[in-house]
Amino acid sequence: MLPRVRAVVQRVSRAAVTVAGEVVGRIGPGLLVLLGVTHDDDARVADRLADKIWTLRILEGERSCSDTGAPLLVVSQFTLYADTRRGRRPSWSAAAPRGASEPLVEEFAEALRRRGASVETGRFGEHMDVELTNDGPMTLILEVPAAG
Repeated sequence: MLPRVRAVVQRVSRAAVTVAGEVVGRIGPGLLVLLGVTHDDDARVADRLADKIWTLRILEGERSCSDTGAPLLVVSQFTLYADTRRGRRPSWSAAAPRGASEPLVEEFAEALRRRGASVETGRFGEHMDVELTNDGPMTLILEVPAAG
């Protein structure tokens, strides 16, 4: 299996992440990125996904965050790798463990910042309340393979 990170990208009018009553990330119009990491993912794949999302033309007027400077809110979400094919209880075995996924989520956010993005993040491993107003609605699911 080729390494890949998985993301759900939502165009939002606003979005915020709260942990234990404290707002830890908030953006106005921009993109909310829910990011899942699997076992074989690496910094190269995270960088390719960051580039894809940074230049994705899904904002008003078919423009991208790179065109407009719109902010991004990045939230780690291991549940994107849930396996629900059997039974009623999801398996999380395809999700990378914290020791592998936390640095990769941080690398993804840094890759966006290196491109000039304004990036807010959730708080890894915490119970987060994510509030958003989806603009459109516009929601995409992205996977970027290691090669190509």
